[in-house]
Amino acid sequence: MPTLTFENVSITYGASGRGTRGEVAAVKSVSLTLPEGGTLGIAGESGSGKSTLAMSALRLLPKNAKLDGRVLIGDTDVAKLSFGELRAVRWAQASIVFQGAMHSLNPVHTVGDQITEALSIHVTEKWKTAAGRAQRVAELLEIVDLAPDKASSYPHELSGGQKQRVMIAMALACEPDIIIADEPTTALDVIVQKQILDMISRLVAERGISLLMISHDLSVLATACERIAVMRGGELVEVGEARMICTTPNEPYTQKLADAFPTIGDPASRLRPVTRHGAGSTEPGTSAPSDEVLLSARNVNVTYQGQGNNRAVRDVNLDVRRSEIIALVGQSGSGKTTLARTLMGLQPADPGSMIRFAGKPLPRRGRELRHFRRQMQLVLQDPSAALNPKLSVYESVAEGLRVQRFDGDERDRVAQSLIDAELAPPEQFFGSIPQELSGGQRQRVVIAGALALQPELLIADEPVASLDASVRGEILGLLLSLKQRLGLSALVITHDLGLAWNIADRVAVMYRGEIVEQGTTEEVLLNPQHEYTRQLLDAAPSVIEESR
Repeated sequence: MPTLTFENVSITYGASGRGTRGEVAAVKSVSLTLPEGGTLGIAGESGSGKSTLAMSALRLLPKNAKLDGRVLIGDTDVAKLSFGELRAVRWAQASIVFQGAMHSLNPVHTVGDQITEALSIHVTEKWKTAAGRAQRVAELLEIVDLAPDKASSYPHELSGGQKQRVMIAMALACEPDIIIADEPTTALDVIVQKQILDMISRLVAERGISLLMISHDLSVLATACERIAVMRGGELVEVGEARMICTTPNEPYTQKLADAFPTIGDPASRLRPVTRHGAGSTEPGTSAPSDEVLLSARNVNVTYQGQGNNRAVRDVNLDVRRSEIIALVGQSGSGKTTLARTLMGLQPADPGSMIRFAGKPLPRRGRELRHFRRQMQLVLQDPSAALNPKLSVYESVAEGLRVQRFDGDERDRVAQSLIDAELAPPEQFFGSIPQELSGGQRQRVVIAGALALQPELLIADEPVASLDASVRGEILGLLLSLKQRLGLSALVITHDLGLAWNIADRVAVMYRGEIVEQGTTEEVLLNPQHEYTRQLLDAAPSVIEESR
């Protein structure tokens, strides 16, 4: 079984021809070793060079990338392999699990066909015939805890966790010695994330596979890796045993990565999200919610008509008070987003459901509906998808004002909204397009667009799920700041209990369409009464616990 070695590796991206940035040094003189049968995690934020380094192991870098140094699989220099030799190495000796399973799987082929493709390229005596390959596909699906009949499914027919399992099955197909996993659990809910991480750890232990895992979350790496390397700005910041990196790191940057995902129950992180500038300054107890109920839901049911009439929301009762942040938590498919859409009037509720905003039933049409839409705004999960790539920041923020026929000074309102979203000076961002902004800046633009209408309530659907550790803290800190400065209320949909501990006044837990438990954040997270809440807490990764 070969060792994967990076010897003084530097990787530079050349100018694309249209851009103005010139050459970009993505990786700078990095030396790392993944021993045979070992596990190594690489941590860092977007732009740190971790994925670029890992992709170089299989020569998956774009054409404008220049590599100096050596990448060795065993004694073989990957850069010197012919295309045929490289093809023999991929899948058979080293394989990769990509970050976005939905984007990596072909939507027009069944998952069985996609696994079979690798087996057809790397034929061995075990799967020389079509029958042998079909048997191998069934074995692989069983290894990743999927039923053999899933081989006939298309990607869109599978859940996020199931698609990620298929990616792992593909990586294992040709019995490789090395697996590279690039953010294999990003955006998965905590229960599915734990299942995937447990499965990866089990496969590594049982089959003696070498594992190189990439993540921005130290707690995820601590679950599966013996050693962790931390990268920043293309450079290696720190390398060491997983427990040391997570609990007693030598570098302040590593400590910030560890602190960015709070330990539930830790008073130091309660209402204090960690940003790239350190812990927030918010004091617990400031800007307490009022007693006035802003949004009230009683006996809310939502049924999707069709085969079986699936009831997605069942008998939900929920109140959101002024100047209050509520975290609505639960795993994928629990009904969180459907409930949020219903509360906004975007999804019809079943007869007998009662939803009131500021004491009045939700309007159905006309001027009243338009006025209501100004008072309650939605912040979507993926800022890249929420923003039109062709519109400038100014146009994106002003769009809602124009839809609502705002008759004031548009430029002043757009500028103030950007300031409220902590994008200042606003004129600096007016002409920018989304591609010129960081992930955190794009999410702030989305929030600024919502704030432009001066709403009383924000509904934020997984607002930090795809963001880096420190950027995550900055967006959470912004939500807390908006609550304190503007008295804004927020219903934050999430599967991340650490987020709830960071910013929420109250927590409501949703399971199979029902709210099974709700109360203050301390009551629900420190003394859970429902078994499902306890499962969520048990599944949440922790830097301290996982590194023991």
